[in-house]
Amino acid sequence: MIAAQRTLTEDEMRTLPPVVDVPTAAIMLGIGRSAAYELIRCNEWPTPILRLGKLIRIPTAPILDLLNISR
Repeated sequence: MIAAQRTLTEDEMRTLPPVVDVPTAAIMLGIGRSAAYELIRCNEWPTPILRLGKLIRIPTAPILDLLNISR
């Protein structure tokens, strides 16, 4: 069985909180969760990240800017 990839519309992205978790950021960029964590691990994630102990959060605004979605 193949799991359906969740996608977000531009309107949904605009209503996200100021920071999101890695799986949500991955959905925004259209990549998988594992690929997102690998990019973060290799310091190749395209936007700033926040590390709070083991917790990783990603600011929403830079992702919207990267995708050319107006806030």
